[in-house]
Amino acid sequence: MSRRSPRGLVLVASLALAVAFPSAAAASHSWGGYHWARTANPFTLKLGDNVNSTWDTYLGTTSSDWSVPDVLNTTIVAGAAKPRNCRPTTGRVEVCNATYGNTGWLGVAQIWVSGLHITQGTVKVNDTYFNTSTYNSPAWREMVMCQEVGHTLGLDHQDTIFDNPNLGTCMDYTSNPSGPPSNEHPNQHDYDELDLIYAHLDSTTTALAAAPGKGSGVPDGAEAGGWGQLVALTNGGRTALYVLELGNGQKVFTFVIWA
Repeated sequence: MSRRSPRGLVLVASLALAVAFPSAAAASHSWGGYHWARTANPFTLKLGDNVNSTWDTYLGTTSSDWSVPDVLNTTIVAGAAKPRNCRPTTGRVEVCNATYGNTGWLGVAQIWVSGLHITQGTVKVNDTYFNTSTYNSPAWREMVMCQEVGHTLGLDHQDTIFDNPNLGTCMDYTSNPSGPPSNEHPNQHDYDELDLIYAHLDSTTTALAAAPGKGSGVPDGAEAGGWGQLVALTNGGRTALYVLELGNGQKVFTFVIWA
């Protein structure tokens, strides 16, 4: 599969833990095989819009960037969550922004899984930091939105070292998202990885096309105390992965970008 961004540039976006993938640019960055179950490709994944007008453009670009013709289409729908707690909804991803306070985190992506299947997800971006001069830029907003939604598709990081040269993907941590090259969008490596993740079909679907139900097993998500066990800490503590065991093969994974 080949896909180019609307700007005509092939861009790279990946999320792979450096602990697991020391040579990130050349490695697979599937996130443990987690994926949305579906019976046909392409499938549709709904992104619930719980963001304000400042973020609408970035969510729209991210949805377009992660719509991969032979794999999936992301579509923006009316949000079903209150931005402050951003509760999940079964069968889709709720995307939220709010001034969550001095929590220390810039963005958080969470997925609920049953076995290897993603059943629901959330993305939160923290305006407490995005309203500061350090992060209040289109490049930072686009990279974080793109990266966090990428996690909810089953992608891990390509590189987690902020000071490494940019790989040209939103799935690459950086201190300079505008580059060059820009880390604001996915690249071909991300699209190829999605092809691999979703190459097989399932006998059921967790990405619901019908009206979804209320989510379950939900931590508050605003503070690290609700995220479960810290299982990975990278880049001097600026990135983290938590897992919360819910029992019966169900878990919640939380990716964190610390400000």
